[in-house]
Amino acid sequence: MSMNRERPVILVVDDEPINIEVLDEILRRDYGVRFATNGVMALEMAIRHDPDLILLDIMMPEMDGHEVCRRLKADPRTKPIPVVFVTAMCGKEDIVEGLRLGAYYYLTKPVDPPAIQAVVAAALNEYATYSAMRDEVNRAVSTFGLLECGRFRFRTLEEARALAVLLAKACPEPEKRVLGLTELMVNAVEHGNLGISYHEKSALHKRGEWVAEVARRLALAEHADRHATVEFTRLADEIHFLIRDQGEGFDPRAFMKIDPERVFDSHGRGIAMANMFSFDEVRYLGKGNEVLAMLKWASVK
Repeated sequence: MSMNRERPVILVVDDEPINIEVLDEILRRDYGVRFATNGVMALEMAIRHDPDLILLDIMMPEMDGHEVCRRLKADPRTKPIPVVFVTAMCGKEDIVEGLRLGAYYYLTKPVDPPAIQAVVAAALNEYATYSAMRDEVNRAVSTFGLLECGRFRFRTLEEARALAVLLAKACPEPEKRVLGLTELMVNAVEHGNLGISYHEKSALHKRGEWVAEVARRLALAEHADRHATVEFTRLADEIHFLIRDQGEGFDPRAFMKIDPERVFDSHGRGIAMANMFSFDEVRYLGKGNEVLAMLKWASVK
């Protein structure tokens, strides 16, 4: 979020005035809301107002939402802005296309106010976290790129994020790597060591209690000695990150790709995003409490 703003700014893009009125009613108490009624206007306003989030309809005349998203992500000025599709189009192909273009979430019409509020809050929080981390990566010591191997230990979400920033600096395109590293390392803490299930996290997100629950479980005596590790290895043609937690493991297969059935949830895309965008390969080992993330030099040359 811009440091000069008191509240996040959300750009709502829809060609139907009634839809704009509904979203304005839901959002205006907590956010600064701006509106565009077509794709061209949306692109112009995205540059002019630098919104913190864009709620984008798909079915619009002249330029549909997919094309608007494609152009937003192609422009360095608007590429980082998270896009949430708000649409009546729920077909698998439409969802996959939107995700391929870089959408964060989907919401369906008619809109459900609690769902809108939960997803907007989650997207804004994720955007703010990643923006801060990208800034930290750019400030991190460049000599970390000389690291050949190392083993690191972490226990909390704060430690995981700080360590991800430093380790990303040892890679080419560190801003791209830090997102995937963070997702995998946070997963090792919350799902691995603390045993927070997917459905529990969904409920916690909905109530705004996720961070508090993580802190509560970290303070329990049964988790006092639990930690996770990450091993960094620079090979001749690859970089490896091996992340281990002390949990019971899980079956990762459902999370390796973005499942259209889960795109309406406020979380659950981290492993898939790491696999698709941050690394050349993400491979879970054993019972699922070890994950190997690999980056091949050829892919960045």
